Amino acid sequence: MDCKTALTLLEPYLDDELERSDARALEAHVDSCAECAAALTRLGDLRQQLRDQSLRYAAPQELRERIRFARAGAVPSGVAPMPRPASRWAMPQWARLAAACVLAFGAGAASVQLWNSGQVRANAQAQVARDLFASHWRALAASTPVDVVSSDRHTVKPWFAGKVAESPLVRDFAEQGFTLVGGRLDYVGDERVAVLVYRHGQHLIDVFVAPRAASPSMVEATEQQGYALTPVRLGNQPAVIVSDMDREECSRFAQIMRSAQ
Repeated sequence: MDCKTALTLLEPYLDDELERSDARALEAHVDSCAECAAALTRLGDLRQQLRDQSLRYAAPQELRERIRFARAGAVPSGVAPMPRPASRWAMPQWARLAAACVLAFGAGAASVQLWNSGQVRANAQAQVARDLFASHWRALAASTPVDVVSSDRHTVKPWFAGKVAESPLVRDFAEQGFTLVGGRLDYVGDERVAVLVYRHGQHLIDVFVAPRAASPSMVEATEQQGYALTPVRLGNQPAVIVSDMDREECSRFAQIMRSAQ
């Protein structure tokens, strides 16, 4: 063992925190090294001096009496009452500076916490958006974008029963130009959700119904690679529309869905 290593082990050695083998190696080194032996002696002496009772300051009896009677809400006879705390304007300059530093540190810590929570929220929102877009793109690339083909809405709604926590409200808006193609199961994060699929001209539209991860507080309208994500409500259920329709058509479809009963 060299001196540099030995000096870092002196305090743990005195605190009896070293492994048996390390303690024996340190002792062997100190026995042969006068410099490390002297350092160990000095450290031991300092620790002993800090335990010396003469270094402790005993509070005067008068102060003890004041504290004891203050707890009881009385003032002992023959003892002057404790002075009232000085007003903040009478505080010493160093105390005011210290208080200001503490307040500034607290405000800074609160700001950092708010910033961190904002970052976490933003990251979560971005992840939900990525999941929704990725699901839509996978469906477009698949041989069919649906698991159940719609002969009418009464075929699609029963198909979801038992597959998701709550079957979605299913409506066909063919008269308004948005034909129900069918439905499928997909995932947002680790949650399985119902997806209603519509067609408008050459556009395929996915409506993710009631995903908890895509609650209104977690989803904002956004666009990516020509596709738009639009939060909406279908009846009393939160939903998210994903499509490459233009804004006007997407807005019209969202309004139709909001009015669905």
